[in-house]
Amino acid sequence: MALELKDITKKVGGQTHIKPTNLVLESGHFNVMLGETGAGKTSLIKMMAGLDPIASGQVLMDGEDVTGQSTQKRNISLVHQFFVNYPHMSVFENIASPLKVTGMAKSEIEDRVEEAANILQLKPMLNRKPHELSGGQQQRTALARAIAKQSKAVFLDEPLANLDYKLREELRDQLPELFKGRGAVVVYATSEPEEALLLGGKTALMQDGKVAQFGPTAEIYRAPNSLMSAGIFSDPPINMAEITKQGRTASMGKDIRWELSGKQADLADGLYKLAVRPHHVLPFETEEANVPIVGKVLVTELSGSESSAHFAADMANWVSLARGIHRYQVGENHQFFMDPNQCFVFALDGTLVG
Repeated sequence: MALELKDITKKVGGQTHIKPTNLVLESGHFNVMLGETGAGKTSLIKMMAGLDPIASGQVLMDGEDVTGQSTQKRNISLVHQFFVNYPHMSVFENIASPLKVTGMAKSEIEDRVEEAANILQLKPMLNRKPHELSGGQQQRTALARAIAKQSKAVFLDEPLANLDYKLREELRDQLPELFKGRGAVVVYATSEPEEALLLGGKTALMQDGKVAQFGPTAEIYRAPNSLMSAGIFSDPPINMAEITKQGRTASMGKDIRWELSGKQADLADGLYKLAVRPHHVLPFETEEANVPIVGKVLVTELSGSESSAHFAADMANWVSLARGIHRYQVGENHQFFMDPNQCFVFALDGTLVG
């Protein structure tokens, strides 16, 4: 099963919201759409699902042009971040609702509902109404409905965003297994880079209504093809600064210098843009992180087992993210250390060069 987008665009009031987009999304793995709020993820999902009109281009499912087809005829399922269940129906009736519309035999409906309820641990709750369920159970009900329907394509639009941390982790771990071997194209929208990495599969990086890069998730994380892609796939935001290359030496700011190696050392002398993810800028020196940067600490945060510090150096405001608890004094200078082997180097126009 494959879902193909051919030059599809979306316009609102004469303005282009989704720029010409070409993608082939296949079954057998998760297809993740990663981007900030407003990047165009939900708009693209609605166009694929037939909920929003397409200004130009085509949507094909298994080679069949479904651009003009209604949502009902496309045999798709859509799970939102909000718990969309019918409040007057039981959990059983909610899961069965799309099957009843097709006129399916009662015995087959019961079999499919039971299978989906088993997978999502909802059997003891089949007679309850949505208001009697927790948020996680309500979202499980919505997922069970998608599984029972056995759709050709399943669209998950930030389905875990409104769950608490523990439930989000639990369901995120289960999701790939829930849809494994079902033959459906699964499209998952998220604004969290970590979630994309955990789900694996392939990822489309989105910004300003266009796909910046698409490919195997781990590969595009390790090798973003542009400064835009590197920025989308980083949380906290990726650190950036302008550098000067002369010979085999790179310089940044007033007095930060290090020796280049490999492909970066072979670049022509001149100005470039450097990007490095915050977890490669540490508050202590290691064998790898050995380029010192002094910065004035602006903000500090402690999240779980990680500490982050936003600091102002002479070349830019940067972020350090390190495991463990680290003591910073806001307003005071602190020495950080960058790993030069984890830096991306881009031309001034944002294309990857090293």
